Amino acid sequence: MCIACDTKTLHAESSDEFGERYIQILNHGALAVMISIGHRSGLFAAMRRTGPATSQGIAEAAGLNERYVREWLGAMICGGIATCDETGSVFSLIPAASSALTGSDGAENLAYLAQYVAMMGSVEDKVIRCFHNGGGVPYSEFPRFHEVMAQDSAQTVVGALFDHILPLVPGLSLALHNGIDVLDVGCGCGKALLALAERFPNSRFTGWDLSTEATRAAAAEAGSLGLTNVRFEARDLTDFHHSAPPAAFDLITAFDAIHDQARPDHVLAGIRRALRPDGLFLMQDIGASSNVAENTGHLIGTLLYSLSCTHCMTVSLAQGGLGVGAMWGETMTREFLNNAGFRQIERHTLPHDIQNYYYLVKP
Repeated sequence: MCIACDTKTLHAESSDEFGERYIQILNHGALAVMISIGHRSGLFAAMRRTGPATSQGIAEAAGLNERYVREWLGAMICGGIATCDETGSVFSLIPAASSALTGSDGAENLAYLAQYVAMMGSVEDKVIRCFHNGGGVPYSEFPRFHEVMAQDSAQTVVGALFDHILPLVPGLSLALHNGIDVLDVGCGCGKALLALAERFPNSRFTGWDLSTEATRAAAAEAGSLGLTNVRFEARDLTDFHHSAPPAAFDLITAFDAIHDQARPDHVLAGIRRALRPDGLFLMQDIGASSNVAENTGHLIGTLLYSLSCTHCMTVSLAQGGLGVGAMWGETMTREFLNNAGFRQIERHTLPHDIQNYYYLVKP
């Protein structure tokens, strides 16, 4: 037996296999951008309404240019998202895609997730400069981030608040009904707080976020809903360990926000300071291990590390922060919580959310 020859054969097979996988990577990456376009332009919703239709019929239903729609449909056909007749002139979504990408049949609409891929591409040049020079890309360079996060929050947080998240804490809904003081750290566009404020008029809600644009949008929506028990403020929490109001809140929440902070250690110390002695900190954050070797089988690990590199980590570094990243993991999370003075930490998962852990934290 020629060991050298066999090694060559193995390498050739391995290279061929990777070549095939790499072609799939390119196709799937391109398809993600096309799914983002289909979601944002209303094409998926139009195709659900029309059923089998020509490109002209779909374009008219969506109010779009037919030539662009026809080319987009080509990507949907080759990507297995849609089918066409033998003449290539009548198109329809496959049933599973219609359900997953439009929210039909009672399913969640997951098309919004593809927008993250397009967002990463939009800041590629700026991130590459950071690879060479260090530093980070600030929040201001992500004009659509809060819009996309609001859609994400609507699925994982707002839609699950009353049936899944609040029931993690016995008696919490009753306390909110009776009236308590609540702070949401990193509130973004405020969707979770707005839902809580509407449901529990006796409680008082405060939302803080670094983004002036996001908090203005949240305040405007609160006004349009006639809510007087919620307020929003743009606030940099880098020095929160010093500036937090002592013992001011019964409940503090942070939904997918702590790992983005410039100084998560300062923010968590401030949260500990701002909690009343019998208060609760409810934190949703990325579910992962702090050891990358243990994340190799993570269902969306590649996506999350990529999003961290092109957003979560870099926005923290842009503020001179620690840049812990989205995949900082449970071990590091617990270390930060312990260092902030928290001693009671419970970690939960919820079936509706494949991405996050839910930490119930008390002093």
